[in-house]
Amino acid sequence: MKATYKKYVLNFKRPSGTSRGVMSEKETWFLFLEENGKIGIGECGILRSLSIDDRPDYEEKLKWVCHNIHLGKDQLWQELMEFPSIQFGVEMAFLSLQSKTPFELFPSEFIEGTKNMLINGLVWMGEELFMKTQIEEKLAQGFSCIKLKIGAIDFEKELGLLHFIRQNFDAKTIEIRVDANGAFGLNEALDKLNQLAGFELHSIEQPIQKNHTDKMSELCKIAPFPIALDEELIGVFEIETKIELLTKIKPQYIILKPSLVGGFKGTLEWIAVAESLNIGWWITSALESNIGLNAITQFTFTLQNPLPQGLGTGGLYTNNFDCPLEIKKGRIAYNPNLVWNISNLV
Repeated sequence: MKATYKKYVLNFKRPSGTSRGVMSEKETWFLFLEENGKIGIGECGILRSLSIDDRPDYEEKLKWVCHNIHLGKDQLWQELMEFPSIQFGVEMAFLSLQSKTPFELFPSEFIEGTKNMLINGLVWMGEELFMKTQIEEKLAQGFSCIKLKIGAIDFEKELGLLHFIRQNFDAKTIEIRVDANGAFGLNEALDKLNQLAGFELHSIEQPIQKNHTDKMSELCKIAPFPIALDEELIGVFEIETKIELLTKIKPQYIILKPSLVGGFKGTLEWIAVAESLNIGWWITSALESNIGLNAITQFTFTLQNPLPQGLGTGGLYTNNFDCPLEIKKGRIAYNPNLVWNISNLV
């Protein structure tokens, strides 16, 4: 078996904002496996400044993987514990190599085109008018669940945007999730949660920064609506530590990004722990290209979670890859009549 890797820079159609700043491009890395005339492709979707494996030796570790590909998927996954995005790329590449085609990783009714999945429509941070325009677009596109990134503009303006939605759509018609990306201060978080409660929100992701477990635990007990952990899960590797963290904080939900939590295996570990503690969950992509998004989407479908999933960021880039994924009326689907085109990668 031969293994190689390649860096690829995805360019945003429009700079996209989170509470950690504005991004105009996003690097990703692809792992290629070749054996007996077949090819496997895996995406190592690192998110600079957020991924725990944003380290100077990242590319060195990819080289190491290529030199040690003979160890196989399971041993490599174990050896790559501190590099969750590479764990994900390795798992994906081996599945791709073993599959009928490089892109049909999880056979199901989803890739047959007969079933689809509910997703949330993501509204990116930005100026008030830009965010309002996005909200109107998502509603017009038929989304029944909208997720707003908050914490970057004036809080009163963000409340105004929520008021705009609720003026036109009640909670039974449009479900609203918000994601603060840890933007609220420890002493102001509860006050802000109480102000947000009037808009009948489904949940808020990561209201305060990670590693304040006492405060987060307290908020999860007394907040007027559910809290979901996101960044809090990043860098938690051992199963015992996962159990300890969720047992202490007791969030209502956890959000799982396979590129950030150790791929499919890492995601399944978190789900097992969460379900044992009656904690809900859903899966979210993390700005991967359509190659990684395709793998995450197929995997997510097999888990049969009825909640809207956080998938479908493939349309953000000017140089993404043509693929069979489509978003229609707030659902993501796989159209077998559409073909892949990765000519700008290989």
